[in-house]
Amino acid sequence: MPDIRLSHPWRKPSVDGMQQTEKIAFLGLGRMGTPMARRLLVAGHPVTVWNRTAAKAGPLVAEGAVRAASPADAVRDADVVITMLAGPSALAEVADAVLPVLPAGAHWVEMSTVGPDAVRDLAARLGDRATLVDAPVMGSTDRAAAGRLGILAGGDPAGVEHVLAHLGTITRTGPTGSGAALKLVVNAAVISGVALVAEALRLADALGLDEDTARTALAGGPLAGAVARAFAEDAHFATALAVKDLELATAAAGLPAVKAVLAGYREAAGEPGLAEADLARAAAHLRTADPVTAVSRIAL
Repeated sequence: MPDIRLSHPWRKPSVDGMQQTEKIAFLGLGRMGTPMARRLLVAGHPVTVWNRTAAKAGPLVAEGAVRAASPADAVRDADVVITMLAGPSALAEVADAVLPVLPAGAHWVEMSTVGPDAVRDLAARLGDRATLVDAPVMGSTDRAAAGRLGILAGGDPAGVEHVLAHLGTITRTGPTGSGAALKLVVNAAVISGVALVAEALRLADALGLDEDTARTALAGGPLAGAVARAFAEDAHFATALAVKDLELATAAAGLPAVKAVLAGYREAAGEPGLAEADLARAAAHLRTADPVTAVSRIAL
């Protein structure tokens, strides 16, 4: 990768035409957060990064980012704060650290998958101190690296569209919390679809059908997207995170079919190595595991 430490940081025109430099704090450098933060660095933004496991910040620091020792240190002089964290509890913990020092007038872009309740709680805590945009993303690490994520933006993203444009395509979803809500809808469908493909192929096995023939037939119908996701070689969505997302979805509404899928993924996540493996591997495990009835899964 070329040296991207720039002597002239990215600048945007202010309302009166003057130039001003925006500082970005990026909190959370997991499989998605790291390539997203890198995109902002490559675009020329001055970026300060923080991660619970400090060593994960090393490659970005070598490329020009500034490492912060704590979330509070990262945001002290930030114009834009981006959070890409594991779940609602991680977001609440970071908010506890950040809110006492968050600059007034900052923009907070919450890009984790945490559900609308966590977003609304954060909005209430922020009050008028900062502008909150909930902007979870669709896509895996390959799309994050290429800046081709789908960004579901709740609230008013106008003040940060120029930042988010480096990461992907923005879809405005409505008021604050709607982006987080729509992400749960999408993930519930995608995660369940991958499990459904695995069970359809299990049925094909039981009926003695050739797998390639069955897979081709499924790919030509309404499950085409789920088939593609189930066999994607460059995707990585940890099964443990899929379980977390389905837990948020089923807590929001009575979803008996999704509860059955959730129980199946929980079962798979308990197998050695599968909790951090892509959800498609977990679904493949369910294809060959001992049968678990839908009724017993719903009861879990």
